[in-house]
Amino acid sequence: MSEESRLREQICLLAKSMFDRGLTGGSTGNISARTSDGGLLVSPTGASFGRLDPGRLSRFDAVGTRIDGDPPTKEMPLHSAFYDTRSSAGAVVHLHSCHAVALSLLADADEDNFLPPLTPYAIMKLGKVKLLPFFLPGDPAMGDAVRGLAGKRSAVMLANHGPVVAGKDVESACNAIEELEDTARLAMMTKGMHAMQISQANIIKLVNKFDVEWND
Repeated sequence: MSEESRLREQICLLAKSMFDRGLTGGSTGNISARTSDGGLLVSPTGASFGRLDPGRLSRFDAVGTRIDGDPPTKEMPLHSAFYDTRSSAGAVVHLHSCHAVALSLLADADEDNFLPPLTPYAIMKLGKVKLLPFFLPGDPAMGDAVRGLAGKRSAVMLANHGPVVAGKDVESACNAIEELEDTARLAMMTKGMHAMQISQANIIKLVNKFDVEWND
C-alpha cells in the first residue's frame, strides 16, 4: 500500500470513529490532510464522516488545483487559511460537536480563551482556543478570520457552529479536537458549580514544560 493510500484509509478510519461516537452527525464536519507532495486530501461536500470512501476523497495538488475525487467541502477556505498561515499544519478537522457548540452559545464565553482550564490536556494539545463570531456555513469570511490570527492559534471555535483544529498530522488533529469537545463537556457539566480550575501558576508550568503556544 502506498503512503497516500494509507493516509486515505487513516482519514476515513478516524472520521468514522468520531462519527460512531457522536462527535459529529449526519453529513456534518469535514477533514483534510497534507500529502507527501504538498497536496491535500479533503472530505467531499455533503459526505458523512461515517461513510467516507477513501477513493472518493477530493485530491488537490501542491498549487491548490483539484485533480481527482469528488468536489470538496464548502469549508475549503477555512482549511486553506490554516495551511497558509501555519507551516506546521499537516491536517485540519472541523466538527459540529454538541458540547463545544453549547458552550459557544453562553453569554459569558471568553472570546480569547474559549476553554476554561479544567484539565492539563486541553492546554497541552490546543493552547488558547479563539472563539470566532457566527458566519454563514461556507462563508469565505471564516477563512479571513483565521488568516487574521496570523497563524497564532491551532484551534478556533465557530460560534453556534463547531470547532476547527489544525495539527501536525491527521491523528494529532483528531486527538486535539476530541480534547476540545471533552473539555467543553466538562465545562457544561460543571457550569455554576464553582469548579476548581488549574491555577495560573500551573498553567505557566504546563506551557513551559510542553512548549505550548500560549502568549499571543
